[in-house]
Amino acid sequence: MNDFLAMGGYGAYVWSSYAVFFIVLALEALAPRATRRRVLAELRGRLKRRDARNNGPSA
Repeated sequence: MNDFLAMGGYGAYVWSSYAVFFIVLALEALAPRATRRRVLAELRGRLKRRDARNNGPSA
């Protein structure tokens, strides 16, 4: 098992490459959710400002 993990002396490179790959893969999977959340919050803010402007007190 140790020979498999050592990968002929290249184990540190191989396993760190796998780790970086899976971290990037996770970030790529989560990024659209964060973008969607940010865009929706921005649109809610715009709608609130528009409604406040249109439905504000008329003098």
